[in-house]
Amino acid sequence: EEGGEKKSKCWREKGRSAAEERLRGEEKHRRSGTWHRNSDCSAVLFPSPLLLLPRTCLLLVNVFSACTLTARQLNTLMVDAKGRNMKCLTFFLMLPESVKSKSSKSSKKGNASGSSKLPPVCYEIITLRSKKKKKMAADIFPTKKQASTTTVQQYQQQNLNNNNTIQNCNWQGLYSTIRERNSVMFNNELMADVHFVVGQPGRTQRLPGHRYVLAVGSSVFHAMFYGELAENNDEIHIPDVEPAAFLAMLKYIYCDEIDLSADTVLATLYAAKKYIVPHLARACVNFLETSLSAKNACVLLSQSCLFEEPELTQRCWEVIDAQAELALRSEGFCDIDAQTLESILQRETLNAKEIVVFEAALNWAEAECQRQELTSSTDNKRKVLGKAMYLIRIPTMALDDFANGAAQSGVLTLNETNDIFLWYTAAKKPELEFVSQPRQGLTPQRCHRFQSCAYRSNQWRYRGRCDSIQFAVDKRVFIAGFGLYGSSCGSAEYSAKIELKRQGVLLGQNLSKYFSDGSSNTFPVWFEYPVQIEPDTFYTASVVLDGNELSYFGQEGMTEVQCGKVTFQFQCSSDSTNGTGVQGGQIPELIFYA
Repeated sequence: EEGGEKKSKCWREKGRSAAEERLRGEEKHRRSGTWHRNSDCSAVLFPSPLLLLPRTCLLLVNVFSACTLTARQLNTLMVDAKGRNMKCLTFFLMLPESVKSKSSKSSKKGNASGSSKLPPVCYEIITLRSKKKKKMAADIFPTKKQASTTTVQQYQQQNLNNNNTIQNCNWQGLYSTIRERNSVMFNNELMADVHFVVGQPGRTQRLPGHRYVLAVGSSVFHAMFYGELAENNDEIHIPDVEPAAFLAMLKYIYCDEIDLSADTVLATLYAAKKYIVPHLARACVNFLETSLSAKNACVLLSQSCLFEEPELTQRCWEVIDAQAELALRSEGFCDIDAQTLESILQRETLNAKEIVVFEAALNWAEAECQRQELTSSTDNKRKVLGKAMYLIRIPTMALDDFANGAAQSGVLTLNETNDIFLWYTAAKKPELEFVSQPRQGLTPQRCHRFQSCAYRSNQWRYRGRCDSIQFAVDKRVFIAGFGLYGSSCGSAEYSAKIELKRQGVLLGQNLSKYFSDGSSNTFPVWFEYPVQIEPDTFYTASVVLDGNELSYFGQEGMTEVQCGKVTFQFQCSSDSTNGTGVQGGQIPELIFYA
């Protein structure tokens, strides 16, 4: 085909006369082991055909390398031979085009060297020079077609369901990176050489694993499978880790993906700590910090101490201190251990009323009685509380709170109740085992966004309209309330409805009254509970005032204010319908804990 019809005719004419000559010279060519080259053929250097070509091709190479052929004789063999030599032609047709196209460079080297002696194994392949247009690299090595999204998703769903078979025998070709191919092995029986029975008895799950992959991802697995005390068991029982958490850890090791949820993050952190997977453990801690709130702060405090995560512990204390009453009334508070309970009860900066602390301790005691399978009697509650009872600062309660609450709870002895009453009323106070000094709590900070204030006639009118401003911080804080202006015409009383929103979602509100003395000072209005503010997110502070129409207002507003280690940024809000903005108006102060 390459020589064209003209050359084919020439080959047929010369074939008959050359057949006898070929047969006579065949034995001579085998012995010499040389290949003659001329301008009609070219040599292509192929470094290691024995490693790259199929078995059938290797046999044909050996047959062909046993002969010494001139270019003319090669043409003859292509016509006359139908046995062994025809297989040589078949071998040439089986060669990939990428091999044939490399002939030009090696051809020059072959012509310069003349005939050379070759070893028994062929490492030079002779092909006829093609007159076709030389192919470019893009034609020789076309870009591999990417696997369809449907096919990839099918395999991903397959290993998630722990299917033991892969339908496509060339599944490796569907993925372009080692990471993607390695991901297919996640939770897959294919080539699995170890199995884990994870979970408590009765709720176990058998999961496949691959020793090499696990050893690369964890030093504990490396010691388990390849260390001096390596285990040879094909099945390993892990009763102290939840199956979902163990799967999350395996997914990170196999797929380099972190899949966390609020329900499994603590168990995953435990697994990451146990098997020393530090990056996954760090991701779990970050997840807990971002999802930290008053509802789960006490539980996370207990776990952070167990896992020895000081940064997470500090974050938990910040939330518990600022939102103490919410944290103490949460369901998670009843699940903490006795040591964590004592650390909370003796906290000096706890920002809560003491009656709330007392009620939270009783709730914990009732839950602890259930855990110990005791009846929830007052004696048993006092028993499980132990010395923690004296960490509650009962003498610092308001008298009404003590008389209507702690004194009638039944957990105090008669002598303790009498002594505390005397502490409230007698000039000579008795000695008490309870701490009698009130907690210091947190000191609120104020962010003032105006450089001056003023008042003019007929300003500032309210009439039920909303004054609003948006703000953001660079660190987590807790907004406890707003500082508001009062009347510019003497003392007056105002009614204020304050709100705090994030992207339209109401986070906190309160309706209260405050009294202004006619000065330009600001007057605090508090939320029922401090509102947690996350960094780098804009929140909307709003107030609707009702009172004397002539009031002070701020001017020369600032877009950025530094308060200690916290930076506030302000921008106008579309909710403001009464003229308040960045440059002037109401809501001069934000009161916060940090």
